[in-house]
Amino acid sequence: MIHVRTRLTADFTVISNALAQRRGSAVTVGVAAYILSLPDGAPVTIAALCDHFSEGEILISRALRELEEAGYLERRRERLSSGRIRTRTRFYAVPGGDSDGDGTDGPVGSSAPDGSDGADVPPEPPKPPRPRKRPTGGDAPLPAAPAPAPLPAPDSRHRAEEPVRLADADPQAVAVLSTLRRVDPRLVLSAREAARLAPAVSEWLAAGVGAREITELLTTRLPDRFRARPAGILAFRLREKPLPVPADNAEPPVPPAAVSMRNCDGCERGFRSAEHDRCRDCRSRAELPAAG
Repeated sequence: MIHVRTRLTADFTVISNALAQRRGSAVTVGVAAYILSLPDGAPVTIAALCDHFSEGEILISRALRELEEAGYLERRRERLSSGRIRTRTRFYAVPGGDSDGDGTDGPVGSSAPDGSDGADVPPEPPKPPRPRKRPTGGDAPLPAAPAPAPLPAPDSRHRAEEPVRLADADPQAVAVLSTLRRVDPRLVLSAREAARLAPAVSEWLAAGVGAREITELLTTRLPDRFRARPAGILAFRLREKPLPVPADNAEPPVPPAAVSMRNCDGCERGFRSAEHDRCRDCRSRAELPAAG
């Protein structure tokens, strides 16, 4: 590859190599580069990003969560003087870095709970009400200003998941997952992904499904192109629990014996019966004199 460089003096964005060459989803890098190119106060809600990109809400939301976990994105909820709550977003060119005064690492945008864009400047804290003038001679204390309502707790979906240790997983289940790449070279799993999928594979093994059957289940008719990590496809195929193996002494249910056709001895009408030699009408006519 040969770079053909052009010196830009306007309309360009500075992005670190650590972010531009970040391994993983290309959607995450693209969303980060787009947010860095926006001016302060621009809306960066999921709806606003979906209007710009062709990806849907699921991929855009996943990209924002990955940037937040990596330290590039920070979302805080603030209460306005009007009582409404909005989310203010800060994007850092370097995780944990401070602003250098040019606005690069400052607040990128904000949004209200209904998806509308917030103001470009930070909201001013609410001012306490001015005390009224009381008549002379009144020594009663003035009422204290009400305490501000606490901000809601952050969404638990944005908290980092606790890592799963591979050493605690079932070794037989891990062996099944590690051999999938022999059938399909694309099924390369990390240690964390294997530890997360191992309990589901253990349930299939405990139900009596062999390792060869599980491998065939996970590798048959895979898509030609993966749009996400292969661990997501494997987790989707392992989401259902298999039926347990039937007992050795269990016998399959016997279907009821088929009753053949026969002719009625009274009217020669064809009917099915294993007990009577006359049809229903002939039996009814034979019982009429006895009933009278």
